[in-house]
Amino acid sequence: MRSHLILGIESSCDETSAAVVRGGREALSNVVASQLVHGDYGGVVPELASREHLRAIVPVVQEAMQRAGVVYSDLDAVAVTEGPGLAGALLVGLTFAKALAFGAELPLIGVNHLEGHIHAVLMDSESSFSDASPLLALVVSGGHTHLYLATKTPQNTWHYRNVGKTLDDAAGEAYDKAAKLLGLPYPGGPWMDALAKHGDPKAVPFSFAQIKTKATGNTAPKLAREVADDTRRFDLSFSGIKTAVRRYVELHAMRERIDTRARSLQESGLAKGKPSDPETLARALAFFEPETLNLIASFQASVTGYLTRTAFAAAEHFGARGLLVSGGVAANSELRQRISAEAARRHLPVAFPSIALSTDNAAMIAAAAWPKLLAEAFAPETLEPTPQLRLG
Repeated sequence: MRSHLILGIESSCDETSAAVVRGGREALSNVVASQLVHGDYGGVVPELASREHLRAIVPVVQEAMQRAGVVYSDLDAVAVTEGPGLAGALLVGLTFAKALAFGAELPLIGVNHLEGHIHAVLMDSESSFSDASPLLALVVSGGHTHLYLATKTPQNTWHYRNVGKTLDDAAGEAYDKAAKLLGLPYPGGPWMDALAKHGDPKAVPFSFAQIKTKATGNTAPKLAREVADDTRRFDLSFSGIKTAVRRYVELHAMRERIDTRARSLQESGLAKGKPSDPETLARALAFFEPETLNLIASFQASVTGYLTRTAFAAAEHFGARGLLVSGGVAANSELRQRISAEAARRHLPVAFPSIALSTDNAAMIAAAAWPKLLAEAFAPETLEPTPQLRLG
């Protein structure tokens, strides 16, 4: 190794990204091209995503290299997302990365997208958790909601054990579906977060059912406590609250108002704006009546409360010495506030990625590849996209 520089490439869904990262920590560049075309469809269209990746991959990688001020001969490796994600989208990034690695005579490293999200936190915070193991990692986004027990190995790599996951919709998916039901622009998560601050979070009593998991494997010789410790899971479900939002809309005859508001947001151009912009949000609020704002606030309070309770229950059960929260939903302001407050109450260290590293990006892929580079865990020439790739 010469420079400790890794070029990361990410194309698992609707973000085309490339980044140059030194030593798994220092991002010299991190370029992200978002695909705005999906806004017209209320969700990601896989075929369109693949085409947009094809258009963006070359200029995005070139810009990442230029911003970092390096050339390909300066790199030690190329890292790329191999899964999970959309098959066609993954194929674009992986094919480009394989060709680039071959042409530049560099080793190729395949990275699990979920591990990338965890390293988005560790990039800034790993030194704070150097002696803390195991950690509980909550990966929560539009496509994933998982709980992992992360243990550091003597070789300074990480071992992951899945101790919980959503059984249906991901939390971010529930956000986007509820937002679509309420006529909000896509992506709906940021709009829900911004509007929730203007409603009553106790107006609508949403609830989540407790999920019971059956014990698995041959547990006969073990004591009852050992069985519970070995088999207990902290799975989640978000399809119910999405259904509850739809029923509330139907029972309160809100559909006509929702359709009218959606048209108004489109015609005014606000649907193309960002709710993080104070002027955009102030103008958009004029189209929302208290009932809708209360519904949004109640939805957000219920989802963030559910995630917080589940994460800390798992952390306590497994004796986690710290909590990592990552993924697109980790940018949600109320989730950050709730988890930070509960962590402070329990005196448990907690870390979030920066807002820029919360959503899909290539810096986290390059960071996750760093331990693999040290271990010389390179990908074979036969590496292919794995849309259903698991972690732990």
